[in-house]
Amino acid sequence: MVAGADPHGHGHHPALQHHFQTLDQQHEASTLGMWVFLVTEVMFFGGLLMAYLLYRVWYPEAWAEGSLDLDIRLGGFNTVVLIASSLTMALAVRAAQTGAQRATVRWLLATMVLGVTFLGVKVIEYAEKFELHHVPGANFVYEGPHGRQVEIFFSLYFGLTGLHALHMIIGVGLLSVITWMASRGRFSTEWYTPVEISGLYWHFVDIVWIFLFPLLYLVDRAHHFA
Repeated sequence: MVAGADPHGHGHHPALQHHFQTLDQQHEASTLGMWVFLVTEVMFFGGLLMAYLLYRVWYPEAWAEGSLDLDIRLGGFNTVVLIASSLTMALAVRAAQTGAQRATVRWLLATMVLGVTFLGVKVIEYAEKFELHHVPGANFVYEGPHGRQVEIFFSLYFGLTGLHALHMIIGVGLLSVITWMASRGRFSTEWYTPVEISGLYWHFVDIVWIFLFPLLYLVDRAHHFA
């Protein structure tokens, strides 16, 4: 069956929900809904980042010490991975808009692979922190002079990066569904809304990491290596 055909012969696109008059109207409502959701996500992460910045002002030495214990190579690699995934996601959306179904599937798969790569690197980072007993709690161990404050740093590190990783897992799961739909020919030049709004979510998660990387990994690095 050709994508976009009405299997019931009513003259409506099968993806058009009954409470919308046109696909354009449905697309605008879906996009607006995603933007509203992303605004709530900005407020959620914004509160955590505000707490991070306040503690950084209060304990600058401890924040610098904690940041130096993070692996900037792994963090930098993951930053490149997510920037690349934003590109592949944008290409997937463009392919869907032009009706290139195979290209849509390929770019979505590439985005998922990059997302899984990011998560794999985070597992390596977390494993290293567990091995060094840098996980906040009863078993936390730190040899430096600001142990208690550095523990707060790692609490926020795990909180922020853990929540970000959770959003990444949700994003990969969402893209797996969208990829399956694309492989079944569900999208066309008339209807590609799920790909586009999934792209908005993915770009948001990438942008969050663009903020987290310098805030967590680059604290006082220039002064340290000067």
